[in-house]
Amino acid sequence: MAFHHSIKRFGFGLAAAALCAGAAWAQDRPTIRLLVGFPPGGGTDVMARLVAEKMAMSLNATVIVENKPGAGGRVAAEALKNAAPDGNTVLITPPAPIVIAPFTFSKLPYSTETDFVPVAQIVRYPLAIATGGNSPYKSLAELVSFYKANLKQANFGTAAAGSQLHFLGMLLGQAAGVELTHVPYQGGAPLNNDLMGGQIAAGIDQFPYELHKSGRIRMLATSGTQRSPVMPDVPTFTEQGFPTVVGDAWYGAYMHAKTPAATVQRVSAAIAAASRLPDVAQKAAALGLEATGLNAAEFAKVHAADRARWEPVVKASGFKAD
Repeated sequence: MAFHHSIKRFGFGLAAAALCAGAAWAQDRPTIRLLVGFPPGGGTDVMARLVAEKMAMSLNATVIVENKPGAGGRVAAEALKNAAPDGNTVLITPPAPIVIAPFTFSKLPYSTETDFVPVAQIVRYPLAIATGGNSPYKSLAELVSFYKANLKQANFGTAAAGSQLHFLGMLLGQAAGVELTHVPYQGGAPLNNDLMGGQIAAGIDQFPYELHKSGRIRMLATSGTQRSPVMPDVPTFTEQGFPTVVGDAWYGAYMHAKTPAATVQRVSAAIAAASRLPDVAQKAAALGLEATGLNAAEFAKVHAADRARWEPVVKASGFKAD
């Protein structure tokens, strides 16, 4: 497959790759588009703009962020597929359009495995299950006990059906031996309002840590393999006896699968380095995000592992988005 074929080409030395790509770009100052499938102001957009500023300097290029919101990020993914494979178009995205959508949609206008190649991971972040600040559940064990004793109220809300949030809740239900009902909301804000108002027992989202610190919501568990450094007081699902309920989210960069390997390497190095800069990492942490700066080969492993993790969960749920 083109996806795996592209990964094999990453054996070139980084210095040689940079020189080759640099020679090709030296004649003109290129304009690189970072496609974001969501409106301005969201986490994906903010991180894309932070990285764009640093890339412009390291690549001696004009780097612009182009918002293409729609269809949960799939409009931007399709735009990448239709772009020229010249290295001047990069998709910045969370996992949903790339990792989850192939399992929830019968037909997509792109193939994540043959049309795209992973370039870099910018940040990762845990998802969390939370209750309202005034709820009686002080721990995950107490919430699960409530679910088991009140099966008709055994539900959880998320910001979107068919999302990673949705399927993390399904994982929890499987692990706890309880059939949980998913309640989809139109975004995180109404979910937060219902949590704080006590209208729903629990929700799963990338909650603003400030809501937890202020006591308006209570995060009970996070989905990482280890505690998040930006919210160290919140234990993981694993710590609380649910080792199968794992799965970080992230923002990552992809390019057209037919992009020359040397160009992919050069852009990968630029994005990874930008992500690890102290000022970028600090601003990411303020959003509850952990800067990682993984290169193309490292991010390809994350991509493959996440596909393997979520495919059986989605198929077991029977959920179809179309």
